[in-house]
Amino acid sequence: MRILGIESSCDETAAAVVEDGRAILSSIVSSQVAHAKYGGVVPELASREHLRAIVPVVRLALEQSSTALRDLAAIAVTQGPGLAGSLLVGVTYAKALALAQRLPLIAVNHLEGHIHAVASQNRIELPALALVVSGGHTHLYEVRNDMSNDMSNEASNETTNDMSKAFVYRLLGRTRDDAAGEAFDKVAKLLGFGYPGGPVVDQLAPYGDPRGVRFTLAKMKGNTLDFSFSGIKTAVLRWVEARGMDAEIAARRALLKTNPQPSVEEWLAVTPGATLDLLASFQGTVIEELLRRAARSADEIGARSLIISGGVACNTGLRAAADASRLAYPVFFPDAGLSTDNAAMIAAAAFGKFARGEFADMTLRAQASLALGS
Repeated sequence: MRILGIESSCDETAAAVVEDGRAILSSIVSSQVAHAKYGGVVPELASREHLRAIVPVVRLALEQSSTALRDLAAIAVTQGPGLAGSLLVGVTYAKALALAQRLPLIAVNHLEGHIHAVASQNRIELPALALVVSGGHTHLYEVRNDMSNDMSNEASNETTNDMSKAFVYRLLGRTRDDAAGEAFDKVAKLLGFGYPGGPVVDQLAPYGDPRGVRFTLAKMKGNTLDFSFSGIKTAVLRWVEARGMDAEIAARRALLKTNPQPSVEEWLAVTPGATLDLLASFQGTVIEELLRRAARSADEIGARSLIISGGVACNTGLRAAADASRLAYPVFFPDAGLSTDNAAMIAAAAFGKFARGEFADMTLRAQASLALGS
């Protein structure tokens, strides 16, 4: 059974064909480079770029999977959360395609898609703790099967092998301000590394001392499983202001003008040791915050596995720290191609909805603030 997935929640136009909820036959992602000169995603520009890209992206996904529209069982699309205009393009196109081809339409929550990016490719033992961490989201979810509340502890110890079963999600914690990926990008932009800057920080952090700059860990009132990254972002700003780094930052910006994608060696040539220590310390502190709360959440729910997904799951420092943490349960990451926004995760998440008959109709609307779980 093949499902066409469509994803357009932010600045990537994506389409994929997935068979039986697991086998990815094609996955096409068109990333929008036009936002780089603005230092962040411009919503109106993003929706315009989606309009240009969505038809060729879907066509290519079908071609690469050797799939005709008549071969599809359903069309799945991201309903939210995300940018309203971007979501609207994907939802409208999916509705039109489903109507024209008389195919079932399935609405998928973007956050659930990130969880299925891992669950569809691995045997995850439940209950699981899911940390979804990206440029727009930093959330902690308890993940169980829909029947777990009425089952014994022994019986509810299941895996995600049966993709037709529904998951139940409970939100345990979330960021109160910036998402982790957003903090990475803002710090990188402040230091002259351009946008998106999170990958550059990750590349350069190993060259610095993670204890070179001391940052204070966030102390949360109320829900102590919530995150906050505005404080560490402000601390970086104060560190930069105190050192008069204008010439250094200008040198990096000049490098970007001549070469939009500098090599690590080129970045190192314009980045002194003190700044490398700052990057290493910043990344180390953010990773510590993420894993510290994830481990506490997992302990509270008796998790048997930990899922880390979203764009920041590509961060090599986060992956290395999770591997070295010696937790009592396995930690699962998505493949690199399934970490950032993609449509394969949307089609995978739709498989169970198809099996359960959870279809949308032509009244489906994009929901920019769509929530997941209770």
